Amino acid sequence: MSDDFFGYDFKDEEEDLESEETYARLTWKKTFLITALLALVFLCAVVAIAVGAASSFGPLEALNAILFKFLPVEEPSAFAQLIVLQLRLPRIIMALITGISLGVAGSVMQGVLRNPLVSPYTLGLSSGAACGAAVAIVLGVGVFGAGRYIIIVNAFIFSLLTMALVYGISRMRGTSVETLILAGVAMSYLFSAIISSLKYVSGNEALREIVFWLMGGLYTTKWENVILLAPLVLIFTLLLMRYSWDLNAMSAGEEVASSLGINVNRIRIITLVLASVLTSSVIAFTGIIGFIGLVSPHVCRLLIGSDHRYLIPASGLMGALILLISDTACRTVIQPTEIPVGIVTSFVGVPFFLYLLIRRKRRWWQ
Repeated sequence: MSDDFFGYDFKDEEEDLESEETYARLTWKKTFLITALLALVFLCAVVAIAVGAASSFGPLEALNAILFKFLPVEEPSAFAQLIVLQLRLPRIIMALITGISLGVAGSVMQGVLRNPLVSPYTLGLSSGAACGAAVAIVLGVGVFGAGRYIIIVNAFIFSLLTMALVYGISRMRGTSVETLILAGVAMSYLFSAIISSLKYVSGNEALREIVFWLMGGLYTTKWENVILLAPLVLIFTLLLMRYSWDLNAMSAGEEVASSLGINVNRIRIITLVLASVLTSSVIAFTGIIGFIGLVSPHVCRLLIGSDHRYLIPASGLMGALILLISDTACRTVIQPTEIPVGIVTSFVGVPFFLYLLIRRKRRWWQ
């Protein structure tokens, strides 16, 4: 029978079916990888709950301490409940929240600016947060007055102000991607100079506190921090997921996105603001934890490609996995002493990122 029967082209139908099968296969593969990442994160969280300096109880009792709150299981010891529920569990959840935030923000910023070297820290957000924290520690000056949350509030506000300054500077030159990145680098140097000046005039105790804050860590995590951040991270992650299709179009170039009816500048502003709030929220509580927002999207882009419908959640899970493993190593390698997690992520992130740069032979965006 002819391929063209009464004007109907059977060959086109076969090609459409093949395209649909290929798309379904690729979609299934990406979904499977995200599910595998989720399972791996859960497994690592279980292991992290069961290990630590307090070794007087085993993994089963550690899990029992959690299940006892919800299921009719054997009651664990008071010591196990204290260690697991008040110390380890909130810290593990905070590591997951922070990793998800940095991974999601990194993937969105790299996508909207079409630059694989962009991260929440490249744009100066971390330097701004560090400057706000240093002002609170050394001078005791808070944006909204003094109080127990003066360092956290200062870090959050200064981080958002940095993004506002970076965007304001870039608007003078037409909001180009290059100007945004260069303005972020310039602001990073400015805030680093301010932090160095504050270190120079600070006393021993204030200097020690600044150094520890800059190293980053989860050792001060409390349940109230987790309860505050968890819904915020969930809401902002879902909001950023809404712009997945727009980010996919913008990855092909601003001209292509504009031809599809996308307001490029509007989407860029919205996504950068959402990602900045997401990053600033966790930085304010944890200090500077580098390379999570830079490396996680790279790894996931190699695994599942640049489709932001899958890249954003995958980057968040990868960030959670990397940070959870790093933090677990920090508190168990040289027990009972603890290493700041920011040091470990930098030691791991730098060589891995250089490896990616060397091995990658094509550009991320053509």
